[in-house]
Amino acid sequence: MNERVASSPEDARARRLRAPLLLALWALLAFEAVGGLIIFVARLVWGATPGEALHVVAGVLLTAIYAVYQWRHWQRVRPVRPQLHYALGIIAASSMALTNLTGLWLAAYWWQDRVATPVTVAVRYPALLSAVHNVASMVVLSFVAAHLGAVLSRSRDPQR
Repeated sequence: MNERVASSPEDARARRLRAPLLLALWALLAFEAVGGLIIFVARLVWGATPGEALHVVAGVLLTAIYAVYQWRHWQRVRPVRPQLHYALGIIAASSMALTNLTGLWLAAYWWQDRVATPVTVAVRYPALLSAVHNVASMVVLSFVAAHLGAVLSRSRDPQR
């Protein structure tokens, strides 16, 4: 007999946390965070940008996967509610959008200098654009962690 049993909210959350799209998003976000930090430090200390091409390619993939994930996530959790995890999520999503947009803009400079008309000198990224990208990426990591923590904490205490 093939009876379908209604799943609990905890089962649904567990399935979502193991979904391939979310796992790919987490893997790329972690890769980009570590790679971005390496590039940031190496550029300051040695004037080099190791792994720059890989960071650009992974960033484009991350942007595409994030757009799909966020669209699906928003379809499930809308409308906005006056709750902490929503506020944290909106800050995380906004800073992620800013990071992705500035990253794509920086990638255009990289593409121009490395692929379209290759040059042997370092890519000349606009300082303000690069700074916005770096700061926004740090905000992403802080608020994604805070959002996830608030959501998981809330699920332990349904009164919140």
